[in-house]
Amino acid sequence: MTQTPQEHQDAGDGKEATKDAPRKEAEPADDLVTTRHSIGVDGGELSYSVTAGRIVLRQEGHTDDKFDGPQPKAEVFFAAYTADSTDPGSRPVTFAFNGGPGSSSVWLHLGLLGPRRVLMGDVGALLPPPYGLGDNAQTLLRHSDLVFIDPVSTGYSRAVKGEKSKDFHGYGGDIESVGEVIRLWTTRNGRWMSPKYLCGESYGTTRAAGLSRYLQERYGMYLNGLMLVSAVLDFGTGDFGGGNDAVYPLYLPTYAAVAHYHGKHGDRPLPEVLAEAEAYAEREYPWALARGSRLTADERAAAATRLAELTGLSADYVDRVNLRPEHIRFLTELLRDRRLVVGRIDGRFTGWDTDYGRETWSADPSISAITGPYTAALNQYVRGELGYSSDLPYEILTDRVRPWSYKEFENQYVFVQDKLAAAMRANPHMRVHVACGYHDLATPYFAAEHSIAHLEIPAELAANISYSYYEAGHMMYLHEPSRLAQAQQLADFVTAPPG
Repeated sequence: MTQTPQEHQDAGDGKEATKDAPRKEAEPADDLVTTRHSIGVDGGELSYSVTAGRIVLRQEGHTDDKFDGPQPKAEVFFAAYTADSTDPGSRPVTFAFNGGPGSSSVWLHLGLLGPRRVLMGDVGALLPPPYGLGDNAQTLLRHSDLVFIDPVSTGYSRAVKGEKSKDFHGYGGDIESVGEVIRLWTTRNGRWMSPKYLCGESYGTTRAAGLSRYLQERYGMYLNGLMLVSAVLDFGTGDFGGGNDAVYPLYLPTYAAVAHYHGKHGDRPLPEVLAEAEAYAEREYPWALARGSRLTADERAAAATRLAELTGLSADYVDRVNLRPEHIRFLTELLRDRRLVVGRIDGRFTGWDTDYGRETWSADPSISAITGPYTAALNQYVRGELGYSSDLPYEILTDRVRPWSYKEFENQYVFVQDKLAAAMRANPHMRVHVACGYHDLATPYFAAEHSIAHLEIPAELAANISYSYYEAGHMMYLHEPSRLAQAQQLADFVTAPPG
């Protein structure tokens, strides 16, 4: 990999204060640096530029119906990768972000899509600090330019002095601010005629679905496709509270997959186990839950036995939790006899806890495994290779965005299937790819299938939707065979001819 700095735009205005006049505080300005790089791919060399830094978002202001001009509101950090091309204006561009809410884009940036990636090992073979960085020969940059966006209060993104961060800490403010970054970058770089894609992970899929409609309605920007990695489009599919029985069948196949990984199904093949769990989750299990106290003793015992067989839990435990094992309780209980707890983000990971009489674990061992490597890599990479310097802490995954406002969904679950469906109906050429990890207990694959199956779109548009599945977790690219397969599937998606 080679690197040469090209330019840097200083945030200052270059004006000096006089002795008689106080120094006027400079208005926020874009603070960007561009570097040149190359890596080896496909037996050749991929040369590209990276522009990294903070772009100022402004809002048009009015006082007494008089236009005040655009007022700075936030500075949003992004990293834009553009491959050397004879016709850059027609090259696809993918805007990528993670979720949380409160997550930076580091996971997709240095885990899957970008030309550099974290080297951390995997389950059973994790590398020790300080970890490493390597070239990603499977980068999506081979086929699409890439723009990684950190929403306000994540990464180096912040509200400007005097503005309220909470204005961006909610579904609506987040959609508007990320949408504005996309509009500005597209306009300033002359990319309105480029095929445009969104790639979101986790809550980033909620954001992507909302953006697909927002960009159409606000800016007339129609997309070519969405890549939804570990999708959640209906929060009702993940809420275990308030008597929501629908969630338990949607998690059951993932419980079975995690139990299979940890040896609870012997040498049976995973597809066979999943088929049985899905069949029970679709028919008998919802019926048993709906019956409530009307279940006979024999029916209840049969349900507990069957759930125990599928989940790897004991029938007694399943009966004691009223046939409803909540997911954190499941992860705490599954390997209690081995004095281990299991990861939520990735059920392949295990870890230790303070004691093994706990009802729920104290920390997610899969989050513990990945936070250190990605944090070290990002901080070294941005300053050392991209040439961007800031003394702000780069917020990898922060709680500072909470409470996150869902005021648009008062008295209902957060639900963006309607927005995605509306975008698809208005733009029948937009395609959707859904990537699922079998061992993901944050956004289970069966719940994602359920949501997509309930999109209100005509039958003719069903062919616009595709799926991929991996024997890994929420960030399936932690698993090397899954990373290689997913990189190829996303490349196939953005290079497919228009429908």
